[in-house]
Amino acid sequence: MKVDVLVIGGGSAGLAAAVTASRAGMKTVMVERHGMAGGMGTASLVHTFCGLYFIDGDEARHANPGLPEEFADRMEMATGAGPVKMGRVWVLPQHPVEFARIADEMLRESGVQVLFHSDVISLEPGWRAKVACRGEIREIEAGAVIDASGDAVGAAMLGLPDDRVAADRLQRPAYVSGIQGVVGELEGLALSGRLVEGVRSGDLPKSSLGMHFRSSGRSGEVFGTLDLSGEETGGYDPTDPACLSALEESGRTVTNAVLGYLRKHQEGWGMAYVSHWPARAGVRESRRYRGEVILTGAEILAGERCKDEVALATWPLELRETNRGPKLRYPEGGKASGIPSGALRVAGVDGLYVAGRCISCDHEAQASIRVMGTCFATGQAVGRMVARTGAGFG
Repeated sequence: MKVDVLVIGGGSAGLAAAVTASRAGMKTVMVERHGMAGGMGTASLVHTFCGLYFIDGDEARHANPGLPEEFADRMEMATGAGPVKMGRVWVLPQHPVEFARIADEMLRESGVQVLFHSDVISLEPGWRAKVACRGEIREIEAGAVIDASGDAVGAAMLGLPDDRVAADRLQRPAYVSGIQGVVGELEGLALSGRLVEGVRSGDLPKSSLGMHFRSSGRSGEVFGTLDLSGEETGGYDPTDPACLSALEESGRTVTNAVLGYLRKHQEGWGMAYVSHWPARAGVRESRRYRGEVILTGAEILAGERCKDEVALATWPLELRETNRGPKLRYPEGGKASGIPSGALRVAGVDGLYVAGRCISCDHEAQASIRVMGTCFATGQAVGRMVARTGAGFG
């Protein structure tokens, strides 16, 4: 198969990159390991879009027009829910079921060729890739490659240098499950207090304290989010299968324990049950590419703009280096910072681009740019960049 653009990964960044490139006339194929697009927003059940809007203000104002705003509009139409202000930031509630449907529509409308249930298993300059699906290997030749895998898998396959902080500083993962059968309003403080009681009595593991709940907006449905330590096997490595396997098992075990306890001890939870598990735990940080430019947390905190910016970062540094909740650091005056085009181009490699949470940045900046609203924006930006080069066989 010959295409103009190969997009690796169909999360918010890969989806935006593929749709943008295809709308610009590029023959585009998107390879996604799951059976739906959306990544963290579908496979991991992350149910809030962060980074779509400017910080502060009396109303939600979109920071990055185009596809990010279009997707938000479609989501609002689907759920009937608009932006919500939480402290200083505006967020948009989203439902994973609607995310998958909207993604299907946009991919189909734009003419992207989608290969679900597939993994890129080798990548060579040129660009030649091998894609595996159920034991069958297919070859793809592309004029350009966009890595939106989240884990910089292209860097690993090509032997390129990548940046990753020590395991004890990596952002901790989350495990989100869908829960049905909850009656009445959610009482966050009461639930937190109940979990503390469960831990003190020895009925719940200490890791239960990292769990919180939020209504999905649908009757009787709740999302339960558990922040994990990542150290279930003794050390956190989000690219190690043993570690990832332990995360999944731990997430289900703790969630089941919490739900069993609440059924007995919390009013309105007597008939609650897990209705769906995520396809995978939500990994927030792993490898990052080394690009022509490295965006820094200091630049985001200063609200620095740049001449070659292709998107805006508008989320605070949301540092989750432990499973005891986030530490938020806001940019000066709530200002947006520019994401330079060089952070989306891989240093010394023509035709290889990157979008999403593995763009070229330091650990602190990644704590801001990894959210889905910003990933939509960097995906759109890199799709436009590739289209402007005219790379491909078309």
